[in-house]
Amino acid sequence: MGVTSLSVIYASIILSSMFLTPTLIKNLGCKWTIVVGMGCYVTYSIGNLYPGWYTLIPTSVILGMGGSPLWSAKCTLLTICGNLQAPKENKAAADVINKYFGIFFLIFQSSAVWGNLMSSLIFGSDTDIPDISEEDLQYCGAGVCIDINVNSTTKRPAQELVWTLVGCYIGVGVLAMTIVAVFLDNIDRDQAQEFRGNREPFWSTFLATFTLLKDKRLIILIPLSMYSGFEQSFLSGEYTKNYVTCSLGIHYVGYAMICFGATNSLCSFMFGRLAEYTGRAPLFCLAAANNFACIMALLFWRPHPDQLPVFFVFPALWGMADAVWQAQTNSLYGVLFPRQKEAAFANCCMWESLGFVIAFAYSTFICLDTKIYILLGVLILSMVTCLWAEYQEHNNPTLPVEEGVYDKDYKKDTDQYTDYSKNIHHIIAQTSL
Repeated sequence: MGVTSLSVIYASIILSSMFLTPTLIKNLGCKWTIVVGMGCYVTYSIGNLYPGWYTLIPTSVILGMGGSPLWSAKCTLLTICGNLQAPKENKAAADVINKYFGIFFLIFQSSAVWGNLMSSLIFGSDTDIPDISEEDLQYCGAGVCIDINVNSTTKRPAQELVWTLVGCYIGVGVLAMTIVAVFLDNIDRDQAQEFRGNREPFWSTFLATFTLLKDKRLIILIPLSMYSGFEQSFLSGEYTKNYVTCSLGIHYVGYAMICFGATNSLCSFMFGRLAEYTGRAPLFCLAAANNFACIMALLFWRPHPDQLPVFFVFPALWGMADAVWQAQTNSLYGVLFPRQKEAAFANCCMWESLGFVIAFAYSTFICLDTKIYILLGVLILSMVTCLWAEYQEHNNPTLPVEEGVYDKDYKKDTDQYTDYSKNIHHIIAQTSL
């Protein structure tokens, strides 16, 4: 049921990215879209109090429908703030946007620490923890193609502990909604009111996500967005199941993911600052090299409880790479599409979710080593297209919203640019290689 629920969630995110996100953000504004999206997440937590087909599937659909607007609104809000702050600091908009995304993901990824610490402490109170035999251990890792659910290391925790954990998640979710509703500035309120007053053609906004696909820069970024879904699903699904749970037991999963969240959080902040001096391209290369090394090691590693520190090294390294994939990819979308932010981030969310859906779809049908080879192939493809996009942006910088001098011949929905050589002093290059 878990895989089915996750598949429904990400399929719903794809649908909401296609048709719902730009319309919702433009009508409600970023602030209230975030509040509504968070409410959808709380609904899913409530459904987990009594998990079943009649509770999880409907709430999975609700979560998915709110997921894309939530994340797109968050990215849009950060991009707006970065573009507004850049002239005040006399900096390129991309540098400020990178910094803001780094700060956001510092806070966001730290939730993996607190959430997994909460689950580990609660589930750790369960005294009925099964022993793992040497016979069970031979099925762990990528060496043998077998469903590890046949062994006894995946025993479900006591229902009372599950209720306690889900109740904590619901409480934190409601608190977060309240804080956002009360304290977050409604920074694009005037734009939302103007949009509602102008009554633009419904279909132009409804299909904005598809319209932006005419821009070949977005097409080039699709593999990068999809890889983000592949790599996250691999760590949270395959690594925790075939390495941690299989070798150590389910009660160690939370601690492993704490290492992931801690390094992810710290590196998000650090890389957000560092990008101002290095540009995004070196950071993408660092993340790719990191993931490549981890993938090759996981392909040959045979996990054993005696190697306890190694189980935490892999998620820590993976978190370092994911800090780049998350923060810098979102920043890149914000830099390349400053005038179509809602549709751009909806596309980012849609293709990332498609990566999740594909990974979950084949998770129960193919062997782990095959999944690793697929992940490696997508990584290589995403890096080729990512570096090509960075190269194109370096040679033809996108005009920032505040600093750009727009020619009437500028076509914002294509990759064609008018010659701005006469006004080059007005243009701030948003990418450094």
